[in-house]
Amino acid sequence: MLSAITAGLALVITPMGLLSILGGVLCGIFVGVMPGLSSVMGMSIMLPVALSMKGNLGVLMMLGIFCGSIYGGSITAIMINTPGTANSAATCLDGYPMAHKYHQPGRAISISTTASTFGGLFSALMLLWTSPILASFALKFSAQESFALALFGISVVASVSSGNVLKGVIGAFVGLLLATIGVDITTGAYRFTFGTVYLTGGISNIPVLIGLFAFSQGLINIQENFGVERARVSQKLERVLPTREDVRTIFPTLIRSSLIGTVIGAIPGTGGDIAAWVGYNEAKRWSKHPEKFGDGAPDGIAAPEAANNAISGGALIPLLSLSIPGDACTAIMLGALMMLGITPGPLLMSESPDKVYMIVLGLFFANVFMGLCGFSGIKLFAKISSVPNIILTPLIFVFCFVGTYAVNHTVQDIYLMIVCGILGFFIIKAGFSIPPIILGLILGGILEKNFRRSLVLSAGDWTTFFTRPISCTFIVIAFLSLFAPLILSTFKKRRADQAGRGAE
Repeated sequence: MLSAITAGLALVITPMGLLSILGGVLCGIFVGVMPGLSSVMGMSIMLPVALSMKGNLGVLMMLGIFCGSIYGGSITAIMINTPGTANSAATCLDGYPMAHKYHQPGRAISISTTASTFGGLFSALMLLWTSPILASFALKFSAQESFALALFGISVVASVSSGNVLKGVIGAFVGLLLATIGVDITTGAYRFTFGTVYLTGGISNIPVLIGLFAFSQGLINIQENFGVERARVSQKLERVLPTREDVRTIFPTLIRSSLIGTVIGAIPGTGGDIAAWVGYNEAKRWSKHPEKFGDGAPDGIAAPEAANNAISGGALIPLLSLSIPGDACTAIMLGALMMLGITPGPLLMSESPDKVYMIVLGLFFANVFMGLCGFSGIKLFAKISSVPNIILTPLIFVFCFVGTYAVNHTVQDIYLMIVCGILGFFIIKAGFSIPPIILGLILGGILEKNFRRSLVLSAGDWTTFFTRPISCTFIVIAFLSLFAPLILSTFKKRRADQAGRGAE
């Protein structure tokens, strides 16, 4: 094993190898920062370049893009409330308030960078030591377990509903309804397409996400600052590294969210967006001050960023050991590896251990470079907050239009984004929370597909979800997560009423 690790390290720490990783990371960060440009698009665009590179340099560059794009989305999420990728949507909840309400953009980005780097390095180490264990665990996931995991993700709505669980449930239900638009994957029937070709493929997540988070924020900025000239705030950053107190506060969250992200990443069909929301939910559940979440809590930034960056190592576990891509990014990675002469699968470790360790160590160095680039660029990133509203708000709209069009190159996506942005404006003003809608939309397809597949496989026996240990566990946890806040609040209210009567 030691000789294989040494051989893999020798393939990585060449001047061209390190430059390939660094170039991929910088390209990935740029892709992540631009709203609408995802890691999938970045890897797709750069795939021909990777294939033209000699030896293993193309693989190392693709690993750099993979890591950098996940981190890059947190920068615009924090600075202009515009998630560069779906993975960074949860970061908006606390990153934006910390950067603007409390005028601490440097602190917010430093926490995000620390969490992203930690999650990525943690998952790389987990990939190195526990690949066989997690791969065997992922093999146990069939339709029932995938349905239960998606249901567990929906239960997160209780923690991201801005204090009103009922409104959160309504929002999640709306998101689930939106997820049903398109062609029924089981029967082939058209559902809620209204005779348009555009809706036959369902609603694209990115236009909805950009509209609800970014376009609506631009409208709110116009409404709140109409006729008011905002004083230009100069953000002086005395340090770019997180304080010891911040590190001490977020460290338990980093461990927990990194574990969550690695495990979820190892399950095919999941992604960084699910890991981010689950990580955020668990951080709030275990926090001593859950009321601070949504108002600039450090753990609210660290949790989703550690979780979604830990996906990078977790997603490579089934890819390398079973040749099963967990998401679109690893599907592109699978194609790149095979075109470059590396065939993932159960025999890869025994036949080419040096290649496996090259990928693992390449992922490790990619996260190191990502952290270095992130910390060195914090002062530049933080200057976004000093831009006056008269300039920043039009820029937000430009990012919205360009980012939305860049996804599918269709004007209909822009119309959808505008409609969602206007609806998002009124939804926020009515006191509803946006994240539950996004959760329902993202998880709705996974939920329905695996629910119906489970019933088909079990000949309509609904007890199949409770006869499998993993599925049953997730379902029980999901219901406890959803209804526990309601039960606890009712119980506390009764105790308070009884205490008040006793005092009388």
